[in-house]
Amino acid sequence: MKFLYLKLFPFFVWFVVSLLYIAGAVNNIPQNITFPAVIVFGDSLVDTGNNNYIKTIVKVNYPPYGKDFMGGKPTGRFSNGKVPSDLLVEELGIKPLLPAYLDPTLTAQDLITGVNFASGGAGYDPLTSDIVSILSLSKQLELFKDYIIKLKQIAGGERTSTILRETPTILVFGSNDITNTYYGGPLRKSHYDISSYADLLVSYASIFVQDLYKLGARRIGVFGLPPLGCLPSQRTLKGGAERECVELYNQAAQLFNDKLSVELNSVNKQFPDARMIYIDIYNHPLDLIQNPNKYGMSSNYYQNSHTTD
Repeated sequence: MKFLYLKLFPFFVWFVVSLLYIAGAVNNIPQNITFPAVIVFGDSLVDTGNNNYIKTIVKVNYPPYGKDFMGGKPTGRFSNGKVPSDLLVEELGIKPLLPAYLDPTLTAQDLITGVNFASGGAGYDPLTSDIVSILSLSKQLELFKDYIIKLKQIAGGERTSTILRETPTILVFGSNDITNTYYGGPLRKSHYDISSYADLLVSYASIFVQDLYKLGARRIGVFGLPPLGCLPSQRTLKGGAERECVELYNQAAQLFNDKLSVELNSVNKQFPDARMIYIDIYNHPLDLIQNPNKYGMSSNYYQNSHTTD
């Protein structure tokens, strides 16, 4: 059965490449540099199991999730195997998996080399997280503050500051805000058009990035939205009999991405000792979807793909 990996495939391809750009862009860092850790905030695209430890209906701790993971068991990852946050730390040579911060089996070494605060179903909009009772943006930030306290107890204040300063810190939010909260219900549409709603989301993202800076993060990568209308779930729900990409959703993603890029550029200028980077995961994945033969793939790959969410 094909499911979430198909939705995430373009994201996998560009995730690690983009992160290496972040690192190399800061102070002309050599390509062979090593990173002490990786920190991730986000939603189901990168959640490695936090939702297992909270009261929410948004859980994936049952088959067929995890069928291709080590041991073939579900782990709380919204995938049949690893998710991009795992692939990132593996590619950077840090460790095989990025553990969920709420995992009670975390070790001191896990904390030193990075953890994951992402929660499936989360968004920039507080309403998005409240609807399904998962870790909101503000809650993930509170957990990060708790993490810093623990890290200082283990590594000391000076080493903790170095780790936070040199660690790629990643944000992956927004898909649930657009597809579920805005287009999936009446509450936000009754008060915002899509442009003003995108402004709202960008304002939350900007505040969050600046909060991370205040807490010591200096290498921050903020992922834009993929072509949401081409996700298998949206093509199935909204794409008609032929399961075409939903242009309305793609336009919303582009609008948000444009506004987010401008805002991050503005924030970045305020903090010359840091680097806050917008990472485009819209254009390359869309090209892959529209021109699969260019990448050695059949056009039937996306036409026949399905998702469980």
